[in-house]
Amino acid sequence: MMRLMSAEKITSAEKIAILGAGTMGETILAGLLRAGRAAEQVVISERRPERAAELTARHGVRVLDNVKAADFGDTLLLVVKPQDVVVLLDEIVGSIRPGTLVISLVAGQTTAFLERRLPAGTPVVRVMPNTPALVDQGMSALSPGSHCDDEHLAQARELLTGTGKVVQVPERYQDAVTAVSGSGPAYVFYVAEAMIEAGVLLGLPRTTSTELVVQTLYGAATMLKETGTHPSILREQVTSPGGTTVAALRLLDDQRVRAAFISAMEAARNRSQELSTP
Repeated sequence: MMRLMSAEKITSAEKIAILGAGTMGETILAGLLRAGRAAEQVVISERRPERAAELTARHGVRVLDNVKAADFGDTLLLVVKPQDVVVLLDEIVGSIRPGTLVISLVAGQTTAFLERRLPAGTPVVRVMPNTPALVDQGMSALSPGSHCDDEHLAQARELLTGTGKVVQVPERYQDAVTAVSGSGPAYVFYVAEAMIEAGVLLGLPRTTSTELVVQTLYGAATMLKETGTHPSILREQVTSPGGTTVAALRLLDDQRVRAAFISAMEAARNRSQELSTP
């Protein structure tokens, strides 16, 4: 029977290298440190000296080049743009030791694509995170590659829980996950922006409109999460016959806002598929 590695053992033994120091790379780094990971167990790669100095000053970790970071890590997190991943893999492939776990946060790239460019037998986990990980409220969906076992998945899950919730999905769902939760925060911010501007148009001071909208969105999301009630029911509870809310919702339906959201998510799914390199 396969022995699962405990979270305590993972934390005490594992060395982590984050390849890519953009917003998500730094978010993962900060989440690991907040979750109790020792700074000497984590490195991050960055080419620009000024950005490297900023990361060291802010987080107290070493900043290395890609090759040295890959050589350091027992687990590598790839956090680069899709167009940069081939160059990165070509650069580090000779530094990856047998048994190294590769966790890819690269949008659109399949585990099969990565496995073809890594040493034979390298375990790969594909992950789609989102930006609320910045405040430990992220949503990450992970999928195992062909060489992953339960221990690898436990390692990946343990790393990602420092920034929010983690679910496992079959890899064929990852493009849909990208459209729904990966890009999802942007849809919410888009709606928030529109609601704030509407409040200003209706005569509210901008600060008041912003406070009203942000708390309303936060409260509504909390109701969805804590009650487990279907959103249609919660919407109906706000919608009195002949009232203000039903008048607003009728106009949204007339403008086909629901259909527009569905079409937008289909477009995001399709773009995720296009980003997948054959």
